[in-house]
Amino acid sequence: MAVLTVRNVPDEVHRALRARAAMNGRSTEAEVREILKSVVGPQQRIRMGDALAELGRQSGLVNDDFAVLGQRQAPAEPLRFE
Repeated sequence: MAVLTVRNVPDEVHRALRARAAMNGRSTEAEVREILKSVVGPQQRIRMGDALAELGRQSGLVNDDFAVLGQRQAPAEPLRFE
């Protein structure tokens, strides 16, 4: 795991962190980890299917755009560099 050092934390912020940690039954360090995790972490796990569906909606794709994928087509000719 990474180590993070935060310098120049104002005294009143440090006191508030210690008080909050005590109320939650954690060390100050554990409290800071929990705060950071809650702020920068996703609220729920992102599911791949949902993410892809949302990407399609944002791109304006419709079901007809995917119909072409089921059609058999001759393979493309490879490029020739001569």
